[in-house]
Amino acid sequence: MPDWIVTSINILTLIVMLFGLFGLIMPVFPGLVIIWLAALGFGIFGGFSAGGMGFFLAITILMLIGNTADGILMAKKALEHGAAKTSLFLAAVVSIVVSLIFSPIGGLIAAPAALYLSEKNQGHTKEEATAITKGLMVGWGWAFVLRFAIGIFMIILWTLWM
Repeated sequence: MPDWIVTSINILTLIVMLFGLFGLIMPVFPGLVIIWLAALGFGIFGGFSAGGMGFFLAITILMLIGNTADGILMAKKALEHGAAKTSLFLAAVVSIVVSLIFSPIGGLIAAPAALYLSEKNQGHTKEEATAITKGLMVGWGWAFVLRFAIGIFMIILWTLWM
């Protein structure tokens, strides 16, 4: 393959990976999946060597861990503050539906609002419902930090593979 094509593939892959990384700011944006897809495309166009398969496997595992830990951290923090599992499920469904209809930003607003209202409906005081909702938001913060760190590590692994 000519050098200019290899360079173009590398630059395009990096641009897509950085788009995925900075897209992680939005909790509903699948940034880790986009980074993974960029690595997959790199492997398909650049060829999977034995070492490349190892790097791609590590990137795949990190993507799966990051996406799974994301939801767990958010739910864990809300549960620590007394959230009901049904409220968390409702907040997740409302967030997804509102994100699809309005925008991801609408989902960001809808999830905590749905959690708060559900907890109030279950008999919690205003202060208790607020504490539970703050727990969810703290979980979102930690989930972002974790996903961003994993995204950076995925990109580092790709640069070592490249």
